[in-house]
Amino acid sequence: MTFSPPPRNYASDYMNFAKLRTAAKYGLAASGVADCVMADLDPRPEDFVLHGRNSYGYRPLMERIATRFAIPEACVVQGAGASFANHLAMAAILSPGDEVVIEAPAYELLLAALGYFQAETRSVARRPQDAWALDTDAVIGAITPRTRLVVLTNLHNPTGALTPPADLRAIAEAAERVGALVLLDEIYLELMFRDGVAHTAFRPEGNIVVTSSLTKAYGLSGLRCGWILAPAALAEKMRRLNDLFASIPAHVAEHLSVIAFDRLPALRLRANAMIDANRAAYREILGRHPALEQVILDQGTTVFPRLVSGDGEAFYRRLMADYETSVVPGHFFGCPDRIRIGLAGDVAMTHIGLERIAEALGSADP
Repeated sequence: MTFSPPPRNYASDYMNFAKLRTAAKYGLAASGVADCVMADLDPRPEDFVLHGRNSYGYRPLMERIATRFAIPEACVVQGAGASFANHLAMAAILSPGDEVVIEAPAYELLLAALGYFQAETRSVARRPQDAWALDTDAVIGAITPRTRLVVLTNLHNPTGALTPPADLRAIAEAAERVGALVLLDEIYLELMFRDGVAHTAFRPEGNIVVTSSLTKAYGLSGLRCGWILAPAALAEKMRRLNDLFASIPAHVAEHLSVIAFDRLPALRLRANAMIDANRAAYREILGRHPALEQVILDQGTTVFPRLVSGDGEAFYRRLMADYETSVVPGHFFGCPDRIRIGLAGDVAMTHIGLERIAEALGSADP
């Protein structure tokens, strides 16, 4: 039987929304930690280096990543943020018409990228009644002999649900039986390393490919410091493929990223202080609101409540127009009756934004 690939996708509606429609006085649309300032890195004037040897990775940065996860440096690929890391990984793995199993709700940019590569997707639902836990048996059951890739996030975006290592291993073993790989976006897992010890599902000899970055957990989006962890041969394929996409990164950002790795304990304390305070405020202000059905987890940077009545897009528009507050409408994750609320921003700003959401929920039907 011949399988024709679906039409190619050329845009991400979510990224367009995030770039152009989320700016607000009380911005609760972002899922990442509030931006750091240069003083948080405390660089010296000589650290602003324009040029260096970085043809296939800046060695000090590659060493930091490899040492952090106790893996060979040959398994590390630099990427311009996790978004491009995911794109590069998919580009190296997929051909048009390949079958991909992906969780639902799913981060729209992952689906959009799969659409660009003309993948044929099969979705496996995460359910709120299960606290958004990944249904491992359902994922395994969705894998067929045609499956080339399984795409997951851990922590899950948009809910923050954590998948245990044993479940990921079981999925990887099932994928391996049909010659498939697992692409695991671990960008929010960085938030779990409170003791300073980093963990990953990647193993050099395995079939799990991991992507991540310093952006979401540390407020360092401006550095675009992302990475891929992949078996050495596949990692080399990605490095060579990147010659067609991005050539080499901006060296000054690489050098500052090395400094950031050396400052992670302080950056982690800053991030956790904001997230802990904001999660407590959310529980107090919206945790039992009668207009919301929700699961509030103990980790992650977002919550994903369901509006008891109304539509997420309409509620977002009213929030923006009448309350100077932004959230993300749930239709970007395939759930139009939900909204995603960020808990990683400035504490005072987030508290006021949460109060305004409560006021909007109580003032009229969304």
